[in-house]
Amino acid sequence: MRLLLASALIMLPLTGCVPTADRPASSLTLDFEAYEIGAAPPQFTTELTGGGGAVSWIVLADPTSSYGSRVLAQMSTDNTNYRFPLCFYEPVTARDVSVTVQFKPLSGKIDQAAGLVVRLKDKDNYYVVRANALENNVRFYKMEAGKRKQLATADAPVPSGRWQGLGLRAKGTRFSVLLNGKLLFQVDDPTFPDAGHAGLCTKADSVAHFDHLEIRTYDTP
Repeated sequence: MRLLLASALIMLPLTGCVPTADRPASSLTLDFEAYEIGAAPPQFTTELTGGGGAVSWIVLADPTSSYGSRVLAQMSTDNTNYRFPLCFYEPVTARDVSVTVQFKPLSGKIDQAAGLVVRLKDKDNYYVVRANALENNVRFYKMEAGKRKQLATADAPVPSGRWQGLGLRAKGTRFSVLLNGKLLFQVDDPTFPDAGHAGLCTKADSVAHFDHLEIRTYDTP
């Protein structure tokens, strides 16, 4: 794990980063080089929304990443359709937050989805953006009491087997979604106004790799 100073981080041209004039109160970059291969990384909590068997979030070797040779992967291939494996970073909670990640969808017959969650209260209540290589789209949802509702969508190329950048910014009731540095859409929703955790997600039988997870928190006025 690498902790970068905010003053250094905002000067870097980060792929998938949500543009903002606000100064982060804190900035954290999580790569997986120091973590044990074959195990879940410490300080991350795994959960499951929906049904099916156990999730499988583990650190793997992947030399194709631009940020090192180790990545975080969701490896379960359970094909239960309404199934959302979660992996969130336990030490940080925030309301106004920008989260970015590099992701590589690899396989899945039901879905090939990779995404980000913010304002996660528990496994059944959070916001989520996901990119799907089978559908070539990016969608934003709220998960409320375990029931998912779509809030926005955009068609976009999401090639399987390639690294890409996904970004989600939450500020007040406004949410901004980016793919590879391009703003796809913004949407307003007041359902979850309080601070929560941020992290990663997949869907159904999706196998995906993740790297270079960045979490920037902002002072709430």
